[in-house]
Amino acid sequence: MKQISTRFSIAVHTLSLIAIIPNDCTGDFIAGSVNTNPVVIRRIMGMLKKAGLVDVRPGVGGASLLKAPNEITLLDVYRAVNVTEENQLFRIHEDSNINCLVGRNIERVLQEELRDAQSVMETRLAQTTLDQLISKFK
Repeated sequence: MKQISTRFSIAVHTLSLIAIIPNDCTGDFIAGSVNTNPVVIRRIMGMLKKAGLVDVRPGVGGASLLKAPNEITLLDVYRAVNVTEENQLFRIHEDSNINCLVGRNIERVLQEELRDAQSVMETRLAQTTLDQLISKFK
């Protein structure tokens, strides 16, 4: 089974660190907290920068949020790191047998259900801000 990209959770982790300890947030520091390669962090930081969520200081390193944590939703982060292609959270197998009642109809019928499920998920992500998430850290 193919899972949703880990870019989303890494991006949320990264933004949370920047919000809590902005002065120490170099790529190496973030990579150490996430326990991943700094190249992965640089790639995600580039996506977050392109989406207008962070500013990255070249050379000395470090990053800062361009919006307050209470203005950044999980949906903003989800969209910033291109977790899925547009309306493609779920993929459906292709080339079903059109001579079969199920094969002929499964894609159309299932696609409608899955679009609705993705919409509900995105609505839920839009309801949580980075600030709300960080407040749950103990």
